[in-house]
Amino acid sequence: MAGNCCGQGCASPATSVRYRRILWVALAINLAMFALEIGAGVRAGSVSLLSDSLDFFGDAANYGVSLWVLGLGVAMRARASLAKALTMGAFGLFILTMAVVHFLYGSPPHAATMGVVGLVALLANLAVATLLFAYREGDSNMRSVWLCSRNDALGNLAVMLAALGVFGTGSGWPDLVVASFMALLAISAAVQVARHALAELREQRLVAERG
Repeated sequence: MAGNCCGQGCASPATSVRYRRILWVALAINLAMFALEIGAGVRAGSVSLLSDSLDFFGDAANYGVSLWVLGLGVAMRARASLAKALTMGAFGLFILTMAVVHFLYGSPPHAATMGVVGLVALLANLAVATLLFAYREGDSNMRSVWLCSRNDALGNLAVMLAALGVFGTGSGWPDLVVASFMALLAISAAVQVARHALAELREQRLVAERG
């Protein structure tokens, strides 16, 4: 982190070559998992897998935006974080709506597919979260990237638990409960990122007024 920099010209995390490389790796992993999960979610009839596939797509876009704003000013990065927070919140509301629709009209998903794909997704997200762990306390943009990766790993564990629930009960309600949990997690993260970004923008305005 910036506070641990040597103070003699070393780059901040937001502009470091290492951080850029990590984001490119995360982008590639998330695009690959999006393709895998959306196919598996449709075949299995699982709302939680479909929601996780959309989350992977959203995270890929998140990493792409983060790569774009690296090296830009704090205000620009904060505005990008606000846009991502709105996207995360919209994703959460969309998944809640899907859960309601499947509760009313859906059928139980395929538990084995949910479990296997959930495990693969968990390993992928743990790898990304491990790479990003050192940058979790950076600016709002870096924090949003870390929160997305953390939420994904928690969501994958929940999908695997849902698979066990579907297998044990023969009902689709565990899948819907997990999908709702993932949606609420996305909304919570969106609120955190938005608050952090707004605080950064307020600070930048105060600095500009004093200057």
